[in-house]
Amino acid sequence: MLLTVDIGTSIFKSAIWDFEGSRLAFAAVPLSINLSDGMRHETDSGQWLQAFEDCCRSLAVSVPLAAVEAIVISGNGPSLVPVLGRPECTAKGLNVPAAPARLWLDRRAVQAAEQVSALLGNFVDAGFFLPKALDIKINEPHLYEKAQCFLGCPELLAFALTGEARTVFPSDGFERWFWNDSILERLGLDREKFPPFIRPGEVFGALAPQAAAHCGLPPDIPVISGGPDFFAAILGAGVVKPGQVCDRAGTSEGINACTGNLVTDQRLMSYHHPVKPFFNLSGIVSTTGKAVEWGCDFLGQTFDDFFALAQTAQAGAGGLVFLPYLAGERAPVWNPSARGILRGLSLSTGRPEFARSVLEGICCAIRDIIGIMEEAGAIVGELRIAGTASGSELLNQIKADITQKQVLVPRQKEAELLGLAIIGSCSLGKFASCAEAANALVRIEKTYQPDEKLAAIYDNLFGEYRRNRT
Repeated sequence: MLLTVDIGTSIFKSAIWDFEGSRLAFAAVPLSINLSDGMRHETDSGQWLQAFEDCCRSLAVSVPLAAVEAIVISGNGPSLVPVLGRPECTAKGLNVPAAPARLWLDRRAVQAAEQVSALLGNFVDAGFFLPKALDIKINEPHLYEKAQCFLGCPELLAFALTGEARTVFPSDGFERWFWNDSILERLGLDREKFPPFIRPGEVFGALAPQAAAHCGLPPDIPVISGGPDFFAAILGAGVVKPGQVCDRAGTSEGINACTGNLVTDQRLMSYHHPVKPFFNLSGIVSTTGKAVEWGCDFLGQTFDDFFALAQTAQAGAGGLVFLPYLAGERAPVWNPSARGILRGLSLSTGRPEFARSVLEGICCAIRDIIGIMEEAGAIVGELRIAGTASGSELLNQIKADITQKQVLVPRQKEAELLGLAIIGSCSLGKFASCAEAANALVRIEKTYQPDEKLAAIYDNLFGEYRRNRT
């Protein structure tokens, strides 16, 4: 059996799998975010460690954890944790002394990002690792000096479990967003604060005996890198050949297209796909699930009531246009100062139109990225939806109608966790390749076809969306 862990922005998820792709147990714990202003998005990384312990206790009710052969970890990013000391495991639990983690949403490193971008000759967003670390050195020198190393989100949990500090380098093509000795020297950053790289499928280290005993797991089993959460989701959605696209729907939305060749466009990211010899073409919308959460809070409704309300409105939401730029935006505008827009309000606008406009704005953002992918030469044949939001029939249908693409929903909604099982199975030699494992383990549950009768309505809405975002 495999224990897979995905540390989301708002939910810590875990599952136990057998090697036939059956999920034997599932556990999840909510996570909190500290928002001190519009630019700062922090969290206490200690809650990730506590959530791991809580999930192990919950999973142990259904399955014997003594039979687990490996742990596979992924998580949100690019998030940065300034680590202040060595991990320890006491009667109170796992602990890694650390300053607050700066989540991928954190936008305060804008000036540092300009410096990094100028040095590299490529745009590097303020949310990435190097700008965050440089910003700490410039603006919080005391914290920088205290930091023993900087780790990402899944790496922090792996450090607590194994005592080994590593940085996950997802795949070839990511060089522009990471570092080497020369870059660190030119930025005046200390090399020893940046742990060595490992790749997805490689081992962080063995599970330390004290941590194993505390969590009820076998000692010395491998703790395996699953890569970033989107990397695992691509495999868990079965996106393993050109023309297939993974729409990973969570707090943010990652659109990842498998391409047969390298496609370059400055508005998108491109690098090697988890399945060789293909490439991955990616665009990320920063606040999609977060926009729905904001809409629910704005109307004082639950998620279910919010979606039910949206369903009562007509397609096009009475002419409302919503841009979900609630915390800056990544693709395609790459502007940390971008802000959301709600345009087209009238006396006939009601709560149903507002709710539907939020959902349609999210889907227009997805179409925006897909359109740029196709302009750049990529083929987009179908969307495979991953993440908790894939359980919404209304949102899935709106995605199909606005993008005019077929939408497929896998049986396993938590595609990150299944993708981690695929990566772990390959790492342990159960399958010859990730493509073989994905083809064997991923099953499609439902398909949504675009409604051609709504094409004109949504073409007009999307035209308004693009005019407003430029």
